Amino acid sequence: MVMFTCSVQHAAINSGQNDYYGLMLNGPSTMQKPPPTKKGEATEASIMEALPDTQTTSRIMGLVLLFQKFLLDFHEEYFIEEGPCSEIQKFQEKLKALSKKIEDRNKELPLPYKYLDPKFVECSVDI
Repeated sequence: MVMFTCSVQHAAINSGQNDYYGLMLNGPSTMQKPPPTKKGEATEASIMEALPDTQTTSRIMGLVLLFQKFLLDFHEEYFIEEGPCSEIQKFQEKLKALSKKIEDRNKELPLPYKYLDPKFVECSVDI
């Protein structure tokens, strides 16, 4: 459960941040005015006034990109014994096969879902 939460579940939730928040309109980091309270009240001008300024937007977008780029996929060797190393190798081969299957499936999709492909799942949630 802990391994799944710290790798796969974390990847499912966090790996798409830059894809989603790369366009500030998808999730503005701040709002300069409260949102409209009635339907039909918003205008293009009121929306533009509510959105954060370019400096704030660029800082937040840079931060999101930084989080995505520096989540380290480390390959430290904790085991040297033949038994565990053999099991790790078998597990990694299964992950490679799963990755290939996902890659093949994604070729058929108009918008591929890559976040849970094992080759894109981080080994931890370190930042």
